[in-house]
Amino acid sequence: MTKLEVQEQEILETQDQNHLWHAMSRHVEGGKPTIAESGEGSWFTDVHGKRYLDGVSGLWCLNLGHGRKEIVDAAAEQMMKLSYFPLTLSHIPAIQLSTKISDLLGDSYKTFFSNSGSEANETAFKIARQYHIQNGNPGKFKIISRYRAYHGSTLGALSATAQANRRVKYDPGVPGFLHVPPPYSYRCPFGEEVTDCDKVAADMIDQVINWEGSETVSAVIMEPFISGGGVIVPSEKYLQGVAEICMKHDVLLIMDEVVSGFGRTGKMFGFMHSEGVQPDIVTMAKGLTSGYLPLGATAVKSELFETFKEKGNDKHLRHVSTYGGHPASCAVALKNIEIIEQENIVSRVATLGESILGRLKDLIQHENVGEIRHKGFLYGIELVKDKESKEPAADEMLAKVIGLCKEKGLIIGRNGDTVPGFNNVLIIAPPLSSTEEDLNFLVETVKYAFDQLN
Repeated sequence: MTKLEVQEQEILETQDQNHLWHAMSRHVEGGKPTIAESGEGSWFTDVHGKRYLDGVSGLWCLNLGHGRKEIVDAAAEQMMKLSYFPLTLSHIPAIQLSTKISDLLGDSYKTFFSNSGSEANETAFKIARQYHIQNGNPGKFKIISRYRAYHGSTLGALSATAQANRRVKYDPGVPGFLHVPPPYSYRCPFGEEVTDCDKVAADMIDQVINWEGSETVSAVIMEPFISGGGVIVPSEKYLQGVAEICMKHDVLLIMDEVVSGFGRTGKMFGFMHSEGVQPDIVTMAKGLTSGYLPLGATAVKSELFETFKEKGNDKHLRHVSTYGGHPASCAVALKNIEIIEQENIVSRVATLGESILGRLKDLIQHENVGEIRHKGFLYGIELVKDKESKEPAADEMLAKVIGLCKEKGLIIGRNGDTVPGFNNVLIIAPPLSSTEEDLNFLVETVKYAFDQLN
């Protein structure tokens, strides 16, 4: 490292401290953040020249890793051809991508494009409420979500987000959002004596709809697997039960696939693990472009769109996104999906998520591991002080594991700012294109870190 390079590092660190506001981070005076300089595959290199395996895919989005030239070329080619065009009109990549999304979802869908998962969910809420009004049910405006779930940072999406720590100092939220307990068998919210927590959790949604009055409930929004809230993985029957409940009450089922979509769980979409489930609305982002450019999407069953075709000044969706469906973002998404299909990424995740990452399940023998929950390349390791009491592990224990992994060149995450006193789940979600060598390194490093806790 030359002296000039050291000076450049110090300048960057000072400018970072003075001018850059980091997401989800407490300010530490004089702190030196990890500053990435370049990336290749599942790895990135910081300004000091140290390489790290990104075990959380950035923010669950870098599904195909860094440096896929064909994706970059697709963006550049589209920018030269058509730099920008609004979807108040139309352009070719948006048409092609909306058609592809419909094909992947296995039914006929109309897609509205935005810039992020938060915006995709905001759009879904507006569509659901307007749909019921135009379908002759003007009182159906309430939206049900689950505790521990995250659905976005904009005010409406944050109102659906039932994570108390995320909402501190931002409440009150948007009226009309209700929350129910999650299907969390390890800490069943209905009591330890309950033998089928998932069924009771689904039945609770039915009860809340009845208590509120089905004529007032518009939609239920959920991730197929609660991700940022601690990787909570329900049974296949849970989602099937919720879908049946929604159908019974004429309540729309909104499936938030922002994290689970595009192969993360070993299926193209997470809801596909539950046979017979076909959501009314599916929201997506992150893996849609593998993070190469921002793009969100709200896919709505075509039959629901019929009500928006009626004549009248206020029958259409009066919602717009300046950059939503940007031509380059759509081109990137199309190339991203093409690679996922050509390289059999989804089946690869299903296989390696068990054969290699599955070795993480050995950690259940550790005295501080209460439960390991997983689906594909999505793992959550819940840390406790001891297995008998299930008391959540202290922040210091999680910080130690994360710190030891980072020293060895591995970045892993945790469910930060979720529920007071229960931010005790380590999260592992590497890029879907990670090599077998990458995955072996990840497993060995995590196991090494746990060995140091003894």
